[in-house]
Amino acid sequence: MSSTFRKERERWATLSLAKRAIVGMMEYMRMVRAVQSFFILHFLLLSLLGIAAVAEATAGKYLLYVGTYTDHGSKGIYAYRFDPATGQASDLGLAAESVQPSFLTADPNGRFLYAVNETDIYQGQATGSVSAFAIDSATGKLSPLNEVSARGAGTTFITLDRTGKYAFVANYNSGSVAVFRVLQDGKLGESTAFVQHKGSSVDRDRQAGPHPHEVVLSPDNRFAIVADLGIDQLVVYPFDSQNGTLGQPHIIKSSAGAGTRHLVFGRNCNFVYVINELKNTIVSYSYNAKRGELRELQTVSTLPGDFKDTNTTAEIQMDPAGKFLYGSNRGEDSITVFAVGRKSGTLKNVENVSTQGKMPRSFALDPSGEWLVAANQGSNNVVIFRVDSKSGRLTPTGQELQVFTPTYVMFVPVH
Repeated sequence: MSSTFRKERERWATLSLAKRAIVGMMEYMRMVRAVQSFFILHFLLLSLLGIAAVAEATAGKYLLYVGTYTDHGSKGIYAYRFDPATGQASDLGLAAESVQPSFLTADPNGRFLYAVNETDIYQGQATGSVSAFAIDSATGKLSPLNEVSARGAGTTFITLDRTGKYAFVANYNSGSVAVFRVLQDGKLGESTAFVQHKGSSVDRDRQAGPHPHEVVLSPDNRFAIVADLGIDQLVVYPFDSQNGTLGQPHIIKSSAGAGTRHLVFGRNCNFVYVINELKNTIVSYSYNAKRGELRELQTVSTLPGDFKDTNTTAEIQMDPAGKFLYGSNRGEDSITVFAVGRKSGTLKNVENVSTQGKMPRSFALDPSGEWLVAANQGSNNVVIFRVDSKSGRLTPTGQELQVFTPTYVMFVPVH
């Protein structure tokens, strides 16, 4: 065999080995890609199953948030998972640390929560503050977004307008109301309106000056009604929802010493119900939606005739069907229940039920109207009641949630 032929054969053998190596490498890479694809698909499948499991676990349920005073053992805002099918609440623990978060509200989509910080000093200034949080619907945890000055001291109330674009704040101690823009990311922006109430009323201890306690937006978002305990007035402001500003108000006077505290609209929006803290009464008003005017119809006591001890009222709520009105008594320590006249809007007492604790500062009806949760500030417990949809009567379920100085309870649907 010639040397030329032998060299040529060796050259082709070398090329064959190179080709085989390339083919092997390509096959190896295909196997690696297949294994990678398998693990990626496996990871995605597990993620989807996890999301589906969370969705299934939370479907049809609510988050129940509890605001507190933090000077008696509490650390802030607490969360529970509430199942409306059973009325059971599962403890999710501390949702967020916050100072004196005594009142809460949430945006219409359940993505953000807002809390007052009921203090008289914030960053060295004579004012309270307001905090914004993002809601984790899977865990109930709250992530802080920002905190701003409330522009007044002793901030006791916060709510959003019907669009969720503006936050209204009532500063009880300093007697003012402020409006803040709500940004798209949930943070609180600049203040767009501020009003300082003036005056006093007959109770020198409680009414030496103005004390706005709540702001309620009319269903059409055209008026902001402020209940001022210190001056015994409902102050009705025209509200510009484009700019977040308040117009010149008109005044509805309550009886002297009534202590106007909270209010709620009836289901058909033709009536408004106001609970008076100092006189322990509920006043029914007819409501003119076009002009934002109120006309007094009826006054009823929140207490049974034989109750003679000290009492102050607190919260007032209407059931989702608009058939029953509920109010809380601190002293008798009860929820008072009234049937609402379908056409007349007038009230007829059904019962007064013990809240199984002391000082029920707040209570809330779940969105289904089948359950009522009462926060007993003075006995550190939150009690769950079943609501009879036909009679409005309340029956305790036996479940109590242990929370230090609960001041507010709020349901947030899980989306």
